[in-house]
Amino acid sequence: MHSFGLIGFPLGHSFSRNYFREKFEKLGLADYTYENFPLSSINELPQLLSDHPFLEGLNVTIPYKKAVLPFLDERSFLPEGLEACNCIRIRNGRLSGFNTDVIGFENSLRPLLKKGQNAALILGNGGAAVAIVYVLKKLGILPHVVSRKKNNGADLDYSDLNEQVISEHKLIINTTPLGLYPDTQSMPAIPYQFLGTEHLLYDLIYNPAETLFLRKGKEQGTRIKNGEEMLIIQAEESWKVWNQ
Repeated sequence: MHSFGLIGFPLGHSFSRNYFREKFEKLGLADYTYENFPLSSINELPQLLSDHPFLEGLNVTIPYKKAVLPFLDERSFLPEGLEACNCIRIRNGRLSGFNTDVIGFENSLRPLLKKGQNAALILGNGGAAVAIVYVLKKLGILPHVVSRKKNNGADLDYSDLNEQVISEHKLIINTTPLGLYPDTQSMPAIPYQFLGTEHLLYDLIYNPAETLFLRKGKEQGTRIKNGEEMLIIQAEESWKVWNQ
């Protein structure tokens, strides 16, 4: 038996279980399983591992991409300076951390970039935002993190987002769960009226396919992109990690 799964809380929104189950079926891997493991606290992870000794890999989602780091035995596979993990390989009881969000986001964003998109607003300062900031810096795009309060990596709050700030940041990325099914009527509190055709809105959410954040941008003529492609790329990278 080869067992894999996803940890986070809550997990009703996740596509990973269906994705990997369909993948195993297509590949004829009858002895491979993938389960959701909703943990109300990351401190439940050791018990989960004890209860499921055949686990070979885990994906990590909201809100544990940062919180899981102290539980890792091996962090050398994480890019230097990247303090977030969304993929764990388990071998001989040892947990090795990886971040496949990086390649997922970079490969899905690159084809969309246009001249002049040299500064970005990242909405939210959780574990996903860490990977986004890392990629943007790698691409030479200046990132500014926006949260409700200026702390824990955020250098702007939502009250700072005036017409000038929106004009100076042609790329805006939502890493928050605002708009995620079933809470589809929520959205980040940015001044959408200042968006224009030169902007690109990128939402890490994929369910629904068009969040209110993306719809409000599209109404202003912006280009939009949801997180489905990023998720597929990072899932395939996770599969590679587990089979290394």
